[in-house]
Amino acid sequence: MKRVAFGIAAGLLGLALPACGDTASQAPWTLGAEAAEAAPDETVWRAVDAANLFIFETSKGRILIEALPEFAPRHFAQFSALIRSGDLDGTTFHRVIDDFMAQGGDVWAKKGEDPGWPGIPGEFTIRRDVATMPLDAAIGPEDTAKNGYIKGFPVLTQPSFFAEMSADGFVWSAIPHCRGVVSTARTDDPNSGDTQFFLMREHSPHLDKNYTAWGRVISGQDVVKALKKGAPGSGTVTDPDLLTSAKVAADLPEKSRPKAWVLRTDTDAFAAELATRGEPDVCDLPAIPAIVK
Repeated sequence: MKRVAFGIAAGLLGLALPACGDTASQAPWTLGAEAAEAAPDETVWRAVDAANLFIFETSKGRILIEALPEFAPRHFAQFSALIRSGDLDGTTFHRVIDDFMAQGGDVWAKKGEDPGWPGIPGEFTIRRDVATMPLDAAIGPEDTAKNGYIKGFPVLTQPSFFAEMSADGFVWSAIPHCRGVVSTARTDDPNSGDTQFFLMREHSPHLDKNYTAWGRVISGQDVVKALKKGAPGSGTVTDPDLLTSAKVAADLPEKSRPKAWVLRTDTDAFAAELATRGEPDVCDLPAIPAIVK
């Protein structure tokens, strides 16, 4: 079983708790609060691609995860293949730390041998072309913003004006480790992530740009919080909760797969509501809501 590097960091630095933020920042989003009982209005809600929707059934309930392949294509490819192989089924949430994260996916421990999944090169940040992949919504002035959203995902980024000064015309960007983000466990080797993932229970900024975040819980964050906590310090869980099955929604018959929509962050209406929140860190804002049917 791996000893993950972020466990060492947490021990040395202490657990990073979410910033308090102000009341306006933490207030729920009002836009799209009343969704239609039938198909949600696509001018307000974005349908989640079934190929990017992962269904985690656990002993505490269901967790739905949307992946963002544009930010970590190698990790998306491996975790998609891993889910389809069935190797994640029956693994445990073996390390869970309150106000931090819940870690699972130790296929080696399940099988008692090397499962053969290769290490994935770290994808901690991407080089983003601000022309072809602009922020849907920026927090603060668009040319100087260091936070914002793409497809409802929180984004940490260099300001867009840096593109004018960079050799490739791009800026670095990353998914920060906000509450609900899904990321990849590893050892001290930055290219050693393979099958183990972790679900953020709270915002932990010391992980940003050091671990590969590739997804976001869009339904079931209450389940993430309900997973059995481990021992103080180590987080090791006795009699841990199970990931009973993992599926890609696109692999299920259309009539039986869950369908999900995420509040669009690329609309004028969202930008207007965001502007009322001031200029907080994106992780201090509430998660972008989703509808699941």
